Amino acid sequence: MLRSARNDSASRVPHLYAIAIGSNRPHGRHGRPPQVVEAAIARLDGEFGLFDASPIVLNAAHGGAGRDFANTVALVESDLEPVEMLARLKAIEADFGRRRGRRWGPRVLDLDIALWSGGKFRSRQLTIPHPQLARRSFVLQPLAAIAPDWSLGPLAVRHLTGRLARKRPQG
Repeated sequence: MLRSARNDSASRVPHLYAIAIGSNRPHGRHGRPPQVVEAAIARLDGEFGLFDASPIVLNAAHGGAGRDFANTVALVESDLEPVEMLARLKAIEADFGRRRGRRWGPRVLDLDIALWSGGKFRSRQLTIPHPQLARRSFVLQPLAAIAPDWSLGPLAVRHLTGRLARKRPQG
């Protein structure tokens, strides 16, 4: 029995995940949002295989989030399937003190699966690519720094980043 369990885990194919990381609330142990993001990268490196991480950027808050965000994207390798990966990311958020609250509210840590090497995925809990990815410069710009040629449908991340940068506010 143990032998077959080893074979099952050995037969799982590793996936590459692009994890969007954000914080806009300080943490008692880790400090200000940029340090929270650094601690989250270290945690992802400890739990998965960290392939790369973009520089941390500071961005204005959206919606009712209040404080500005520190954002980055990390590429991690894991044999977990998307729903399992989502559960692990939510557990990490909880370990950092994230509490479910209002949408767009302040948060110690936000971890989202932006993309994965398996292409499109959809379940009740999760949609990959992230449904708002093409509109989120705070994810696309860091992602373009480390994976500019990752395809998102017919366009690469660098093309989507360029399109978003050219858009002008209306009104």
